[in-house]
Amino acid sequence: MRSISILLKENVKDLGMIGDVVSVSPGYARNYLLPRQLAVSATPENVKMLERRRARYEAELAEHEKDVSKRIELLGRLQLRTKQKADDGGNLYGSVNVTLVAQLLMEAGHQVDERDVRLDEPIKTLGAHEVPIHVHGEHYAGVQVVVEPE
Repeated sequence: MRSISILLKENVKDLGMIGDVVSVSPGYARNYLLPRQLAVSATPENVKMLERRRARYEAELAEHEKDVSKRIELLGRLQLRTKQKADDGGNLYGSVNVTLVAQLLMEAGHQVDERDVRLDEPIKTLGAHEVPIHVHGEHYAGVQVVVEPE
């Protein structure tokens, strides 16, 4: 089977990252990669151009990872407190749900969407509970939610 070498201008899932020289079938290059401007011919000039672009991309990616790590650290140190009505056994009459946790995070000064709060089920007991918060990609932070009796 014949293949050609091309240089990726963008990240392509299951193929490679910016600046990678990959071998693909001529049809895939001609019908998909080249018309969508995801790749160019692997000439020495194009390789040099994309090496500079890839260096910028990797620097931006490292900066973004640093920001994500900082946010995970900030959220990990956070302890949210809420008062809820409960019986003598420590069971809540209501529950602490995703909406309330997102609201508590907003009050603490952290912009978090409700979809990022990952509670498997609502909290229905008093005490400290670890709640995972989706930060980015596969990165999560654990926020401690303390439920106190009203």
